[in-house]
Amino acid sequence: MIKKAAAYCTLIVLIACAIYACYPEPKLPGNARINKLLVFKSKHRMLAYEDNKLLKSYQISLGFCPTGKKQVDGDGKTPEGDYTINTKNPNSICHKNLGISYPNKTDKANAELLGKATGGDIKIHGLKNGHGFIGKFHRWRDWTDGCIGVTDEEIDDLYAHVPVGTPIRILP
Repeated sequence: MIKKAAAYCTLIVLIACAIYACYPEPKLPGNARINKLLVFKSKHRMLAYEDNKLLKSYQISLGFCPTGKKQVDGDGKTPEGDYTINTKNPNSICHKNLGISYPNKTDKANAELLGKATGGDIKIHGLKNGHGFIGKFHRWRDWTDGCIGVTDEEIDDLYAHVPVGTPIRILP
């Protein structure tokens, strides 16, 4: 009896996980031009706007130590502040990426006071190459080195619609 109940529970969990993994996410409209990104770290959310109209909300992963503002290289934190998208890389080790202009002047000054390096190379990126099958399950934990992680499908969509120079505000 207990084995039968455990088997049913396992089956239900597997079906629920399959539905979660396969449920399609809406894409941005084909003619969309994102001109503002807003990140709420505490909510694990990134909002994409076109002319102050919310087009899409993304559930994101953050640095492996997500609480607090990035201060120094290797702290595992995602920066907080005002930045811009400054690069686009179609050949990233994490599928594709959009570069974030971290560190800014304030970040550099704060790290200098601590006598440490700021770090850098902060991106919005997909999953590590060869791990795209993880898909939405990446959201279950914070796993980046301080970047903003999304699925490969989401970074494909963002890559197509976010131009270099787009402002991004990252809030606690």
